[in-house]
Amino acid sequence: MEYTHLGRSGLSVSRLCLGTMNFGPETDEPTSFSIMDAARAAGINFFDTANVYGSKLGRGATESILGRWFAQGGERREDTVLATKVYGTMSDRPNDGKLSALNIRRSLDESLKRLQTDHIDLFQFHHVDRDTPWDEIWQAMETAVAQGKILYAGSSNFAGWHIATAQAEARKRGFTGLVSEQSLYNLLKRDIEREVIPAAQANGMGILPWSPLEGGLLGGVLRKERDGSRRVSGANAEKLEKNRTAIGAYEDFAAELGHEPGDLGLAWLMHQKAVTAPIIGPRTMAQLEAGLRAVDITLDDAALRRLDEIFPGYKTAPEDYAW
Repeated sequence: MEYTHLGRSGLSVSRLCLGTMNFGPETDEPTSFSIMDAARAAGINFFDTANVYGSKLGRGATESILGRWFAQGGERREDTVLATKVYGTMSDRPNDGKLSALNIRRSLDESLKRLQTDHIDLFQFHHVDRDTPWDEIWQAMETAVAQGKILYAGSSNFAGWHIATAQAEARKRGFTGLVSEQSLYNLLKRDIEREVIPAAQANGMGILPWSPLEGGLLGGVLRKERDGSRRVSGANAEKLEKNRTAIGAYEDFAAELGHEPGDLGLAWLMHQKAVTAPIIGPRTMAQLEAGLRAVDITLDDAALRRLDEIFPGYKTAPEDYAW
């Protein structure tokens, strides 16, 4: 496993991040434990979760699974850079959501209990809060840092100007601010190249792409469709039809290179300078093993150019749409 710093911080994290959203709702607890053990053995030291994960089992269920895994001991917690998130509503209380100082404090304490730990390594804002001033947000985070409950702050689903504003307000206070941004980013969805990535790079933040295979559309969906092992429905079916020609060319190119399509999609992300670690969310051990293969793939300039031809990206704004 390769490691890199998370943004401008001195924190070393693996080039793959283990996403845990499926733990509980899609993957039972024993299998979740086995996946985490295998990821740890493979050198993945970066685990991502959120207070709202749990779906049909109830919000908080996924954090609780991680907490019980940590409670087994064996230096599991010490070996893990633990990231979770705050923003989503956890109950019907009027202050139980978003980024007020009250909710940051309350949500953090509840996450610590579920995770059975005394601190969060990376505490991320799951979404921008347009109603709470940054002075309030940063004061709450400064308090949590002073208490030793969190070490670093990160954002998720922020626009470029949100990142710039957050960092400017943090600097006014002499606070570290954000070290990472978690965004939707993959070969099919490259919108953040216009402004989010430039803003993150200018502010010393690492990018953590979620949905790196666009819900499986970059994981060999046409081949699986042909052999009957997967049937696409709903919104993904519309995306597939819209991008069928490009996805077909992509799968053919992966075969030409001798790689699985999903491995190629992850490897492309790890070749993007702004990216710290794609977030993989395996439901099974086989999916974890597939994700690990991408770490060993090296793409030359010709391969990267071909992928840009199949899935064109964006220039930095304003050159993307003006001069």
